[in-house]
Amino acid sequence: MARAQETFNKKEKEKKRLKKRDDKLKKKLERKANAEKPNSLEDMLVYVDENGHFTDTPPDPSLKVKVDAESIVIGIPKKEDRDEEEEDPLRTGKVSFFDTSKGFGFIIDAVSQEKHFVHVSGLIDEIMENDKVSFELERGQKGMNAVKVQKQ
Repeated sequence: MARAQETFNKKEKEKKRLKKRDDKLKKKLERKANAEKPNSLEDMLVYVDENGHFTDTPPDPSLKVKVDAESIVIGIPKKEDRDEEEEDPLRTGKVSFFDTSKGFGFIIDAVSQEKHFVHVSGLIDEIMENDKVSFELERGQKGMNAVKVQKQ
């Protein structure tokens, strides 16, 4: 049997690989030796100032705000406890778009300037674009829909 042939090129590649590994190990040890170690816990701490920005100086105790733990509300208040933003469910607005062939459109609320979807099934009167209408809102699949829509 012939013994494995180790050519000059193979020896050179192996030498380069070992030299590269040694250089990498030397660099790693040198970085560890020269790395600055934190002197104490104080050097590693980061504080948050009153504006929410990170800083290395501790906050001023005189600016501390006392928060009453009882005043913090966790969760959503029940429906009957919430203040109703509008007693009158009837809203007014203007038809910005309505396609009679497809049977849908959009109404812009006169107060909040929000667009609400309207379907032909929610109409009381026939409407066209730029008509002033009154309507009620109802939660739909993708948001609030205008229902009981009639011309003013």
